[in-house]
Amino acid sequence: MTTWLVAGANGMLATDLLEVLAVRRSDDRVVPLDLPELDITDPVGAARAVEGVDVVVNCAAWTDVDGAESQEAAAFRVNAVGPATLARACAAHGARLLHISTDYVFAGDADVPYPEDSPLRPATAYGRTKAAGEWAVRAYLPDASWILRTAWLYGWGGANFVSTMLRLAEQRETVDVVADQLGQPTWALDLAHRIVDTVEVQAPAGTYHSTAAGWTSWHGLAARTFELSGLDAARVRQTTSEKFPRPAHRPRWSVLGHDRWADVGLAPMPGWEDALQRALARRPA
Repeated sequence: MTTWLVAGANGMLATDLLEVLAVRRSDDRVVPLDLPELDITDPVGAARAVEGVDVVVNCAAWTDVDGAESQEAAAFRVNAVGPATLARACAAHGARLLHISTDYVFAGDADVPYPEDSPLRPATAYGRTKAAGEWAVRAYLPDASWILRTAWLYGWGGANFVSTMLRLAEQRETVDVVADQLGQPTWALDLAHRIVDTVEVQAPAGTYHSTAAGWTSWHGLAARTFELSGLDAARVRQTTSEKFPRPAHRPRWSVLGHDRWADVGLAPMPGWEDALQRALARRPA
């Protein structure tokens, strides 16, 4: 029996992960913790939580990309100090750590998918704090940690782009969506399965890209969401990033390569359109 600790258990990804663990690892012990029971930046609390645990999955994060621009120290505490604290606790108690990271550790100015070993060049405060978190995990737990980078995550356990588009479809005749940012829409449930896959196959420690196969624009994702929901995709109008200025720079290219999965005998995650269709079929009433 494996004992799992899921940190940040109230978030969107963790909600799906708990569902997957209940089905695929029903004989295991799963400990879901979030604030106030677990503050991942507290060394004493983290050490207490990790004691007796085999695998820690860190889903806790500061995800307010724009807010991080004016509150970088606060974001750094959650996204860098937190993973460092968990990694030290895991090292002390012999646990493995699976840490969730992001495409924002890259500059977003490439034109081919980023390999797993691409140099980190974050262009935002959020990206800098997540890159620092990766560094801490590698430094404190080099042989017993996995870093799974994801992007454009959506699901039914929290606020996200797909849910927003469906809400706006009920409120507006048309919606304007940027068409000059490209990425890989990734269903949280598919990522949850990939987390369990990684642990089950005992993948070597290191960094893996965990996004859906293929890519599209935000406009493409919105239009396909409308279409698969029985709505007129023409209601989604193309626009540019310049029309929607934000405090934090948005990467033009958020496409990650998936080559390393072949090394551990796993196929890349399913294509984004297939995932979206399956996700919409499970949309809560």
